[in-house]
Amino acid sequence: MNSSPATTWSVHSFRMLIGWLLMGFSLGGFFDGIVLHQILQWHHLLSGLDGPAKSNLPFQIMADGLFHLLMYAVAVLGACILLSARASGVRASTTNQMLQLTLVGFAIWHITDAVISHWLVGLHRIKMDSDVPLAWDIGWLVIFGVVPLIFAALFPKRGGRSRGANAALIAVVATAGAVAAVGPPNAPADETIIVFRPSMSQAAMMEAVIAADAEIKWTDASGTVWALTNLRWAGLVTLHLRGALAASSTPLIAGCLAWTRSV
Repeated sequence: MNSSPATTWSVHSFRMLIGWLLMGFSLGGFFDGIVLHQILQWHHLLSGLDGPAKSNLPFQIMADGLFHLLMYAVAVLGACILLSARASGVRASTTNQMLQLTLVGFAIWHITDAVISHWLVGLHRIKMDSDVPLAWDIGWLVIFGVVPLIFAALFPKRGGRSRGANAALIAVVATAGAVAAVGPPNAPADETIIVFRPSMSQAAMMEAVIAADAEIKWTDASGTVWALTNLRWAGLVTLHLRGALAASSTPLIAGCLAWTRSV
């Protein structure tokens, strides 16, 4: 038996709702990962673990990368659901509806993360080195979990497409990316952060640094992250040829490394 038009529209509208919620959920995960894990470096995904894994920076970065990959998969799933609904002939969502559902999905991510990752499982806290981590958890939850829900509830019920809203959203995303790439304003101008392959020996890393004719400022506990000074472009190329994975001297690729500090 064929479904009635009303029933079909309802099913596809539900797909549209789920699709935009998933997009907002993934944006919430990306936001936390980029801001908290990379820019502010208040925690990594698995900072709450005990033992050697807690101080193993390559392991922590890999876990962050897998987390971002998961959020990427959620975003792709949301996009596929939206395309499926659109192909089925359901009317397009208005700008207000898209923003409203995206905000709700964004808030759901932060509520889920706070309850599960912070309090039930203990994978991490918002600010790991705080004397009152619960205060940071609650503050972050209120700002990025509760406030977006309030904004979503206040959105007008009707509204069409808005080029201005889309342009503003693109501008915010572009600005955030540029800020992340530049690095902190107080970063030493002559300091370059280099990340070597974990499989390299300390002797091979030292040989690479010597070949690059750079000076060592500090290294992290894992031995794979080095801060160098007096590094020229020729030396940077030499480091990459000898096993360096990333360098903060290339801001569009690894500018967030400029926030790295020895611990």
